[in-house]
Amino acid sequence: MTTSQRYAALLRGINVGGHKKVPMAELRALLTELGHGDVRTHLQSGNAAFTSAGTDPDALAAQLAEALRERFGFEVGVLVRDHAYLQALIDACPFPAAELEAKQLHITYLSRSVTPDELTRLDAASFLPEEYRPGDRALYLHTPEGLGRSRLADPLSRAIPASAGPATTRNWNTVVKLAELTGV
Repeated sequence: MTTSQRYAALLRGINVGGHKKVPMAELRALLTELGHGDVRTHLQSGNAAFTSAGTDPDALAAQLAEALRERFGFEVGVLVRDHAYLQALIDACPFPAAELEAKQLHITYLSRSVTPDELTRLDAASFLPEEYRPGDRALYLHTPEGLGRSRLADPLSRAIPASAGPATTRNWNTVVKLAELTGV
């Protein structure tokens, strides 16, 4: 008997400003065609939850990225994470999530963890009160005025080593929703 696990797929940079359009109905269909079950999407920004017998999130991400390239004709960075990982990020949040608005708190998901030494060229103190903290294959970002008005978000994104990518950011509401969607 094959056991299945719930995963979240996070797609980078789709449906932004009319570029790299991937309709969510087509993403659901594609994941189903790849043999995954109970597929659900969240918002239009490339969030999907699904059940799979696959046990290697990186292999699942590579499979989906290749299928997206074949179907839509462009590259899409894809990260796949399981519920335990998503919940652990929420539990380890270094900022007071319960006291903040969702637009003030974000997680940038990465392929691998980055060390503070890798981000030393970024003078974090010059961006206060905005702050970031490294996590497990993630960066937590606190932006009191929201991501759209952040002075730190773009420099932080540029400071992330290419070897840590693809990197994709979600606000706290989406972070929590993905954990819920992948819960059993």
